[in-house]
Amino acid sequence: MSVHREDSGQAVGDRAHDLVGIGFGPSNLALAIAVADHNRRDTNRALRARFVEQQERFGWHRGMLLEGATMQVSFLKDLVTMRDPSSRFSFLMYLQHRGRLADFINQKTFFPTRIEFHDYFEWCATQFAGSVDYGRRVTEIRPVRTGGRVGAVDVVSKSVSDPADRQVLRTVNVAVGTGLKPRLPEGVTQGEHVWHTRDLLFRAPGLKNLRHRRFVVVGAGQSAAEAVDYLHRTFPDAEVNAVFTRYGYSPADDSPFANRIFDPSAVDDFFTAPERVKQDLYGYHRNTNYSVVDGDLIEQLYRTHYQEKVSGRERLRFLNTTELCGVEHLADGARVVVSSLTTGQEEALDCDAVVMATGYRPVDPRDLLGELADDCLTDEQGRVRVDRGYRVLMADHVDVGVYLQGGTEHTHGLTSSLLSTLAIRSGEICDSLLLRQTAQALRADRGREIDTVLG
Repeated sequence: MSVHREDSGQAVGDRAHDLVGIGFGPSNLALAIAVADHNRRDTNRALRARFVEQQERFGWHRGMLLEGATMQVSFLKDLVTMRDPSSRFSFLMYLQHRGRLADFINQKTFFPTRIEFHDYFEWCATQFAGSVDYGRRVTEIRPVRTGGRVGAVDVVSKSVSDPADRQVLRTVNVAVGTGLKPRLPEGVTQGEHVWHTRDLLFRAPGLKNLRHRRFVVVGAGQSAAEAVDYLHRTFPDAEVNAVFTRYGYSPADDSPFANRIFDPSAVDDFFTAPERVKQDLYGYHRNTNYSVVDGDLIEQLYRTHYQEKVSGRERLRFLNTTELCGVEHLADGARVVVSSLTTGQEEALDCDAVVMATGYRPVDPRDLLGELADDCLTDEQGRVRVDRGYRVLMADHVDVGVYLQGGTEHTHGLTSSLLSTLAIRSGEICDSLLLRQTAQALRADRGREIDTVLG
């Protein structure tokens, strides 16, 4: 099966792009596919899109592509299937192209490894190489004003390797898909021996001749448990301490009824619900995704812990009901101070590395928007208002569309930063772009008619 290289379009001459995507992770990759699918069906209304990505090549959580770690979502929730099961960008088409379709089916699983799903993402991204400017960081979004209105913006980017290399893309819509930022406990800074899980596979393999033969992992979610398991297997002579405030890891609720919170229809329900109901739904179903661990991994870690107790050599330690008090950077490692929540007793642990599995936080799109940030409408809590099509509501004089690929938990629910509804969301954003394109064309035609009448 041949693989066709897609280009979702570039501006011609002085014409503005219909869309510039900031970031090219799975979210904007799914959007690029939706645009390409539309352009193939309707060449007369083709959308001209381009994307800017600061990484030198496509990558999705590379620091946590642990061997054997599986996805927590079905392969059917790939970049396209929920929107168009016949798409040539599906995970099944990827398997067919790689010559592994029958082999995958024989596994009798819905959950591929994270490494394989990343390879699927790369396979899709390669087909859009002509539409993505890699190795560039967006530094500014400048409004283009005409007669008091903002009808376009200039997206300014600089090369990561050469800041003097500057590029400007004019567009009438932007899609912010910059992903999430690592969250660290207050007072903790990253360093040579203090990492976020995002950097685990970039940092851990470089450790040689361990001075303390000890690691500390802070956190109680899936990434924390995976980091504990990885370090325990990779460094057989080292002690691994798991630090969390709970009594133990909590299993993720992946039961069929609970998983309905990730259905596309659930986004409609959440969006139209009163604020009180939104908060309730968010609280009821946090245990489907946040600070929870796959049940099989919990059992594996417990068995390992118990077997070490039997043998009399405990390398895997669980410091439960324990809070982190501080982290000190040392020349040959880090010193972690923890305190028992039940007794108040403190303990200092000198370790070769401390891994913060403390999650991520969304990026505020206003940090990127420059002057346009003041034109974003906000709710009573100061959060940006977003319509059902993921477009930020702006002041009346702004005609530019700003779409959010993430950071919409308060309006669209739990799926905002997850893979579950990527395919549907990309189709909805693409539809919104087309509606806006049609509306702009009608306004332009009406303007020409008025000019003709006025002579």
